[in-house]
Amino acid sequence: MVRLELVLMRALCFVASVLPVASCLEGPSTASRLPKAQEGRGTMILTKCAACATELGLTLGKKCGRCSTRYCGPECQKTHWEEGGHDQICKPIKRAGGAEQYNANQKYAEAVAVAAEKCAEDTQGQTCYICTQALHWKTKEGLVRMCACRGTAGFAHVSCLAEQAKILWEEAEERNLDEKVRHERWRRWYACSLCEQSYHGVVRCALGWACWKTYLGRSETDRARRFAMTELGTGLHDAARFEDALSAREAVLSMERRCGASQHNILIAQNNLACSYQDVGRHEEALCLRRDVYSGRLRLDGEEHEMTLAAASNYASSLITQERFEEAKSLSRKMIPVARRFLGESHDLTLKLRWFYARTLYRDAGATLGDLREAVTTVEETARTARRVMGGAHPLARDIERTLQNAREALAARDEA
Repeated sequence: MVRLELVLMRALCFVASVLPVASCLEGPSTASRLPKAQEGRGTMILTKCAACATELGLTLGKKCGRCSTRYCGPECQKTHWEEGGHDQICKPIKRAGGAEQYNANQKYAEAVAVAAEKCAEDTQGQTCYICTQALHWKTKEGLVRMCACRGTAGFAHVSCLAEQAKILWEEAEERNLDEKVRHERWRRWYACSLCEQSYHGVVRCALGWACWKTYLGRSETDRARRFAMTELGTGLHDAARFEDALSAREAVLSMERRCGASQHNILIAQNNLACSYQDVGRHEEALCLRRDVYSGRLRLDGEEHEMTLAAASNYASSLITQERFEEAKSLSRKMIPVARRFLGESHDLTLKLRWFYARTLYRDAGATLGDLREAVTTVEETARTARRVMGGAHPLARDIERTLQNAREALAARDEA
């Protein structure tokens, strides 16, 4: 179990269990007829009254007898039927499998369209390596890539990737395969089977919705459902849906505590919540939580563990954001040798720790000329490795390239002075 949880930590952005934020279920065709409480709200997992957006949590409220859309009471249900357009959408929701499933299906379709459009230029003239077609035979969706594949490799439809992952995981469950095999099977929900690198951006978001809509009908304690929410949360983060991800991760931590989760899982939920705090600008909260997670990982797993190194990387990031450069520098110097020894030079966590170290050197107001030169040398080496391993389009590779440019500018300015 720990091994499978470990792979879900790789993106450092997680989600589990029930995600709040929903206010309405209807799509664009009825949006203009919905109450103002619903306008402009993102729709994730449905925990609010569809008419007035009152928070219902997981169990409160009244459900539509046909489609299970939730309301705070009979009055809101009546208003939504008569004025909110629910009379037109109730049967389609029922046919789709209920409110949650209908919502997930809608969001998945939207995410796939966005991903295919984003990848259209890169995928022009190519075919899916799974079904060998340019357009998906059923959905007519276009191709995506957004991994580390080069040339003509790695093009696929999100639907084909999702079906492949679903089949592999079902087989692992049916045959009760060991954890190592399950780990590899689950990776297909977020990593390319050809280059083995994680998908990113809007493709990761589309796969997150695909995963969630596949397993949302299972019980809260089912790990495939929990992992599916993890993938959805990661995808939301990758698509820059930071407020949605924050709400998701707050629900994750609450769920883990309610279910009596292990310290390992609690630390995962805390780490992801800290990432969301960082994303939305709540930097002090992120720093405090990341410090606690790093300390917890040291006690639970020791230094030479991927989870500990991930926690160290996140903690260093928060220290830099708060301009506590000496602390960040000390932490990076301590953990970089551990990452090189335990994970290797090409691992994304090794690259991140080296990247963070270079940033502490050139951004510090008290940096010496030697510090600036070391920053440039460090980030040049890191950028070369990132381009080779991840490809130049990967977000981490691009971030490192920007740091390289900034470090060179800082060094040039000091040389002139």
